[in-house]
Amino acid sequence: MDDLQFGTRNKRGDFAPSKLLEIAPFWTGQWSKLGSFLWGYVWPYNTIFMGVTLLYWYFVLPDVATMQTFGCAWVLQIHLANSLGIFLLYGGVELFYYVKRRQGTRFKYNARFPAENPSDVFWFKSQNIDNFMRTFFISIPLWTAVECFTLWCYANGIGNWVDPSEHWVWLTVLLFLAPAIHEVHFFVIHRLIHTPILYKWIHSIHHNSINPSPWSSMSMHPVEGAFFFAEIIWHILLPSAPFVALFQLTSTAYGAIVGHIGFDKLEVTDGAAMDSHAYTHYLHHKHFEVNYGGDGVIPLDKWFGTWHDGSKDSDAQMNARFERKKARMNAGK
Repeated sequence: MDDLQFGTRNKRGDFAPSKLLEIAPFWTGQWSKLGSFLWGYVWPYNTIFMGVTLLYWYFVLPDVATMQTFGCAWVLQIHLANSLGIFLLYGGVELFYYVKRRQGTRFKYNARFPAENPSDVFWFKSQNIDNFMRTFFISIPLWTAVECFTLWCYANGIGNWVDPSEHWVWLTVLLFLAPAIHEVHFFVIHRLIHTPILYKWIHSIHHNSINPSPWSSMSMHPVEGAFFFAEIIWHILLPSAPFVALFQLTSTAYGAIVGHIGFDKLEVTDGAAMDSHAYTHYLHHKHFEVNYGGDGVIPLDKWFGTWHDGSKDSDAQMNARFERKKARMNAGK
C-alpha cells in the first residue's frame, strides 16, 4: 500500500496521518459520526478482548470452591495463560512488523526500529530485551497477582458482587463502559506519575522507549504496574460481576499494545490494512506532556488542555504550555 495516500513523511522518514484525532462525537454534537464511532469502539479490539475473556472464563479459571483458597496450582495456571497470551499477541505483532518487517516502514510513525538504537538506559543496551524482560518478570506477575486476588475476593464474597441473572442490564452497561473506565483510571494515574519525583524514579522507565514497539506496552516500573492494574478496584467498589471484572483486566493487559504498535496501519494483505489506533498514545511518547488518557471517549485531555490531535495548532498550544511552565519554574528559583 502507498502510505502517502493516508499521510505525510518528514525528512527523517517519520509518518504522520493526514486525519486528525477526534474526541467521541457525542461530546461535540457530531451525531452523523456516531455510527462509525460505535463500530470502532466495539471492533476490532474490544471484540478481540471479549473473545480472550471468554477463553479465560471457560478454559482457564478454576471453579469457585478452588478459588476460595490461594493455591500454587490455580495461580500458576492463570499466570501461564497470561504469559502465553501476551507472548502470542505482543510477540506476533513484534515478529511480523519489527523482526520480519513485512511492511517495512510504511505507516511507521518513527522510521527507525528500536533494534537500530542501542542505549545504556536499557538492560543489555537493548530496548527489545529490556522491554521483554520487564514485561515478563514484572508486569505479568503483577497482573496475575491482582487477577487472582480479585477472583479470591469473589469466591469469598468480598466486594459488591451482584447476581448476573437479576442485574443483567446494569452489568451489560458496565461491560460496555469498561473501556471508558480504563480511560478515566489511566488518565488519573498517568498524570500522577508525571509529577517530577514520580516521573524521575518510576515512569521514566516506560518513557525510555521514546520509539515504542509492542514489547514496550507493559514495560514498567513495579509501582507503575501496581497503579496500572489497580483499575480492578472499580469492580470491587461498584456493583459488578467476576466476568465483567475479568474483561476489565483482560482488556487492560492485552489492550496496552494498542498505543505501542508504532504503525498507523497494519497491512494484512497487499490491498487491505487495519487501523491501529496507536497515534494518540504515540504522540504522548513523542511529546511527553500530551494525551495522558485514551482516545477521547472520556476526553479528559481535552478538558484539561493536554489534548494533541496531531495538528500544527496542537504543536503550537503544546509549545505555549511548555514556555509558560518554564517561566513559572524560572520565576520560582
